[in-house]
Amino acid sequence: MCGFAGFVGKVDNREQVLEHMMNTIIHRGPDSSGTYVDEEAALGFRRLSIIDLSADGDQPLYNEDRNKVLVFNGEIYNYQELREELIKEGHIFASNTDSETLIHGYEQWGEALVERLRGMYAFAIWDMEKKELFAARDIFGIKPLYYANMNGNLLFGSEIKSFLEHPKFEKVFNEEALGNYLSFQFVPTNETFFKGVFCVQPGHYFIYKEGELTIKRYFEPEFTGDTTKSFDEIVTEIEEVMKESVEMHKISDVEVASYLSSGVDSSYLTYLGQVDRTFTVGFDEGKYSEIEDAKEFAESIHMKNDSKVITPEEYWDNLSDIQYYMDEPVADPAAIALYFLSQEAAKKVKVVLSGEGSDELFGGYNIYCEPLEHTGFDKIPMPIRRGFGWFAERCLPRGMKGRGFLMRHGKTLEERYFANATNIFTEREANKLLKKGCQPGIQKVTKPLYERVKEKDAVTKMQYVDMHLWLVHDILMKGDKMGMANSLEVRVPFLDKKVFELAKTLPLSYKVRAPKTKVALRAAAEKVIRSKTAKKKKLGFPIPIRVWLREEKYYQRVREMFLSEAANEFFNTKLLLKMLDEHKAGKNTNEKTDHSRKIWTVYIFLVWYDRFFANGNPTHPIAVSK
Repeated sequence: MCGFAGFVGKVDNREQVLEHMMNTIIHRGPDSSGTYVDEEAALGFRRLSIIDLSADGDQPLYNEDRNKVLVFNGEIYNYQELREELIKEGHIFASNTDSETLIHGYEQWGEALVERLRGMYAFAIWDMEKKELFAARDIFGIKPLYYANMNGNLLFGSEIKSFLEHPKFEKVFNEEALGNYLSFQFVPTNETFFKGVFCVQPGHYFIYKEGELTIKRYFEPEFTGDTTKSFDEIVTEIEEVMKESVEMHKISDVEVASYLSSGVDSSYLTYLGQVDRTFTVGFDEGKYSEIEDAKEFAESIHMKNDSKVITPEEYWDNLSDIQYYMDEPVADPAAIALYFLSQEAAKKVKVVLSGEGSDELFGGYNIYCEPLEHTGFDKIPMPIRRGFGWFAERCLPRGMKGRGFLMRHGKTLEERYFANATNIFTEREANKLLKKGCQPGIQKVTKPLYERVKEKDAVTKMQYVDMHLWLVHDILMKGDKMGMANSLEVRVPFLDKKVFELAKTLPLSYKVRAPKTKVALRAAAEKVIRSKTAKKKKLGFPIPIRVWLREEKYYQRVREMFLSEAANEFFNTKLLLKMLDEHKAGKNTNEKTDHSRKIWTVYIFLVWYDRFFANGNPTHPIAVSK
């Protein structure tokens, strides 16, 4: 596990530029570093030692002829199998690392290498003879990979912040991304908030040669639902594939632990992994803490549990540093909690298992039940339902029971569902809030996705959209960035190629039977963990943002930011303050006014903007602490 940064192109003081780029991502790999620099390319690497702890595992790595060089972030779980195959083909290995299989594999199979990989990865290979860069990202987007083709230089790396140290990089805020951010709570495309900077999408690779960049897709998830096996047979297969996946994800020369909530995903992984340690965080506000349930479960399977109660003060006081590590704002309050969870785990281990991806593969989000419920109401002709929805959005008070239902069911699935996030801004609301307005963009993002699965059932359509948007730009983004902020590797056994090969075949009834979700997966888990946990309804990561925003201390902190120059530059601040005041007043009235997610979305953006744009280039928190 590590991070890398590099560039192809002409620039003075190449070694110094590369060193500065690498220093911005030292948190990703504090154990060692390495560089390769020639007249055309520069590749830098920061290492967190996990497999082959010796110096033989340091990067950059070379092939036998030393005419190709690699930097790599991630883990290749089938590397031993690939290694044996490559040795038979005559390749000579200098280390026992999974990294080295990539460079020999590229020699042997070229671009087809990526089709053989099982793991989480982002890597770049520079061919010194061809003067060509090949770079790829894993099929789910577990590991990040960014690039910017700017002023005759191609910049690439694990985090955008490294680009800021390159003299040919022009830091310009991409205001066009702001409208979609307000609706999705993240930037939902390959664009970023930095103009000219893009993320490589999952299952894609690129080739850069002579100033030309070519991007190709090598994998697309396809849900077939075509199994002919019985429910019991599928449950048995889930047991087998998950056991094998967890074993593969435990390959390491250091201790592997696990995150643990009170839900089925992390509990099932913890049991299968038979780890020694588990880690949990929560808040001292009753329903906002899963610590007690997690400890109880850990005790039931005879495992240690380390927990931490996050105080409101430390949560709020670390927001700016956390936005630095995130690179881009993601207004999911769970991202900040995840920072503290990884911080606690990193005190004792370097690797943890985590349950991300289970919901997208096996049908776990509660909202997936909605198309299977209220089918009687949905038989009302759409023009009438549209009228109900229009009336509800414009005439009914916020928080009124049934308002959201009428709004959602006044639209088709393709119109209303764009990600597993609720209570963020509608396009109409975002357009009123932004001074320059925003072009309608939600369906511009989602329409191509829905078009690819137009023949599928509603739940499968939702899964497909979430795999491309919510999973990539929220769940996995925060998982990687918050783990690496604390030099912690987060492994996700549900997001495994073989697990997906099984999950994609499940018919609807094996996934969702409203109000039940993840039906087959829960049945598999219930065979080995207690029913109370296996059947528990999905809770998510509960954060008391709604409560805090009604406290004077945090109300004033947000209000001050809403009155800042940056807020005035982009937003109608009168509407921001009205929204904030209405939310606070809801504490003392009978109205169920809850604007917390909207307020938080804007506030997080402003905290991020203040760190990256309002005050020049941001300083690394490690440098500040020194």
